[in-house]
Amino acid sequence: MDLLELRAEGVYCAAGDFYIDPWETVERAVISNAGRARAGCGAYLTARSGAGLVAQRTAAGAGIQTAAYGERKAMGDAMVSLHPAGYMPGSAQVRIELGGEVWAFASDFRPAVDGTCEPFEPIRCHTLLTGAAFALPIFRWPAVEETMAAIHEWWRANREAGKTSVLYAAPLGLAQRVLSRMDVSMGGIWLHEEVERYCAIYRAGGIDLPAGGEEKSATLKIVPPGLGERGARVSTAMVSGWMRIRGTRRRRSLDRGFVLSGQADWPEILGAIDATGAETVWVLHGFRAPLARWLEEHGRRARVVETRFEETEG
Repeated sequence: MDLLELRAEGVYCAAGDFYIDPWETVERAVISNAGRARAGCGAYLTARSGAGLVAQRTAAGAGIQTAAYGERKAMGDAMVSLHPAGYMPGSAQVRIELGGEVWAFASDFRPAVDGTCEPFEPIRCHTLLTGAAFALPIFRWPAVEETMAAIHEWWRANREAGKTSVLYAAPLGLAQRVLSRMDVSMGGIWLHEEVERYCAIYRAGGIDLPAGGEEKSATLKIVPPGLGERGARVSTAMVSGWMRIRGTRRRRSLDRGFVLSGQADWPEILGAIDATGAETVWVLHGFRAPLARWLEEHGRRARVVETRFEETEG
């Protein structure tokens, strides 16, 4: 019997009577990361270090229950634990065990170590449910130092030309990865209110992020995609894994595109799946069919699952 199934509300565990990252409101939700949290559920379980972000996203207050990474909780007949996913503070892979059978849910993850969140830890399991946001061979991330050097050079050149640099970044997760590596000695940085709202929670959790200054004196602005200003004295750029695709920058009318992501690239996805030892893999979102086909060609059972999970800008 499958430990997890797909229902209209989301991925459901009948043995524990809960949903993981539901896209409809449900009575009990286990949340893999704050970006997947939907307001209106009766109760939430999330990793302890992500509680503040989940509260910001849901306004759930007392309805949020937390668990330390690796802590085993009995939910109905199932034993559930959360394990670091390396995506944002409190991001988790969900491990479910019943009668010696182990399933793991890993929608959003990044094995590469990043100072803004807990490092990824692989889970050994029989069946894995995985995201495939960047599951094509074209998606191979450059070293983060290389990307950050390019961002700083773009900022420096714009400043010397008397232009304001506007950098688009997903406000939760990716903006903080970028900000944590910015050289604030180069000039004033202004953070859009949506970016700053999450940055404040990161800082409260002990993650060192520079504070933003006044907008009028800033030479670099970090804003969510689709916002910000245009004009002759402004240079726009976006940081995202999607910048790896040729033509994305042109379609968005950007001056520059920088490749950085909080999600795993193609080699990292394959390495993470191998580390689980899973015999069967369900592919939840992203480039589902190509990943499932590759896995089947390399000896694993794979299933494409039609879900309503949305892709992030990261």
